[in-house]
Amino acid sequence: MSISIPRGTQDILPEEVELWQQIETKARELCRNYQYQEIRTPIFEHTELFLRGVGDTTDIVQKEMYTFEDRGGRSITLRPEGTAPVVRAFVEKKMFGQAQQPVKLYYMGPMFRYERPQAGRFRQFVQFGIEALGSTDPAIDAEVISLAMNLYKEMGLKKLKLIINSLGDQESRKAHREALVNHFKPRIGEFCHDCQTRLEKNPLRILDCKQDRDHELMKTAPSILDYLNDESKAYFEKVKQYLTQLDIPFEVDAKLVRGLDYYNHTTFEIMSDVEGFGAISTLCGGGRYNGLVEEIGGPNTAGIGFALSIERFIAALKAEGIEPNVGEGIDCYLAAIGQEAKDYTVGLLQQLRLAGFSAERDYLDRKIKAQFKAADRLKAKYVATLGEEELKNNKISVKNMATGEQTELALDAFVEQFLKLHG
Repeated sequence: MSISIPRGTQDILPEEVELWQQIETKARELCRNYQYQEIRTPIFEHTELFLRGVGDTTDIVQKEMYTFEDRGGRSITLRPEGTAPVVRAFVEKKMFGQAQQPVKLYYMGPMFRYERPQAGRFRQFVQFGIEALGSTDPAIDAEVISLAMNLYKEMGLKKLKLIINSLGDQESRKAHREALVNHFKPRIGEFCHDCQTRLEKNPLRILDCKQDRDHELMKTAPSILDYLNDESKAYFEKVKQYLTQLDIPFEVDAKLVRGLDYYNHTTFEIMSDVEGFGAISTLCGGGRYNGLVEEIGGPNTAGIGFALSIERFIAALKAEGIEPNVGEGIDCYLAAIGQEAKDYTVGLLQQLRLAGFSAERDYLDRKIKAQFKAADRLKAKYVATLGEEELKNNKISVKNMATGEQTELALDAFVEQFLKLHG
């Protein structure tokens, strides 16, 4: 019986991995420029972390988590997102006491959610995200958004749309919450079971409901922007000012919510604006969460971050027809004629690799013509051919595969001379 891959997962084959590596490398380069440091947290955590850190009214906690009991009877969950584990580490390791503040971190790794697989969405997926903890300056909100936008742009994406909103401070949110309850309560029976549950616990989540999004009460729901107090309005104006200063276009959408109780002030999403990309066009989402550190047991600490899916990133690249330069080829292929020459290339190959060259040889005892074909498949820049005559004369023939030019180099000084030839 054959064994197939679990539904909602994927094999990323060698010919695809190089693009992943390019995105990961670019993300790390940008984080270094922006002074964000990498943090690596466990793939599984105590379930309580996500109940408190993500919220028990969210779809993630209610429907999508991979949770199991370990042999010690503890409830363990494969991480469905990266923010709660990072904040847990921030609190547990007392990073709030470090001299350098704010603490600026990034993470990259697999997350797990039991949801219906569809284009660009998997049950195991890879997220890149950043978290900035310890600052209430609206300039860092703009910085976080600019890092995400620059990552997409530097990989070649052009058709992007940035949507921003403000959820205001706790006072503003409380006033908006009461207005939402009063708005939906008389007709809440017309909404799905999830929305009925959310009415008292977290009415903001109703606005994010996919099932009831076309209900008439959704269109007339009170806007958070009408409930922002003066301080919240001033904060939001500063964020918009800084984004304009950074030459980052944006649209304000009062319906953009992050439904967790600890979110406040800035919230944002970056979407693909390519026609035909799909019903779900969001590439990246983020926001400010000034109450999360306290929720997980730390001191009152402001935070903001975002997370993006690498799978969605790649889907956006394909949708725009962008083909990054991958598969550049190897530096040198060693072709051998005769057993003595084949034996000699084993050591020669090692010398090339230790000198920093990407190199390969034949392992299937193929004829010389087939070896050259293998070199072509590997996009070898040079093919160095060694036979019995060359061994006797301490020579090796090197062909530039782009120009066809052939050169003879001294076999006992091959690597040194190849270094000059290769440039």
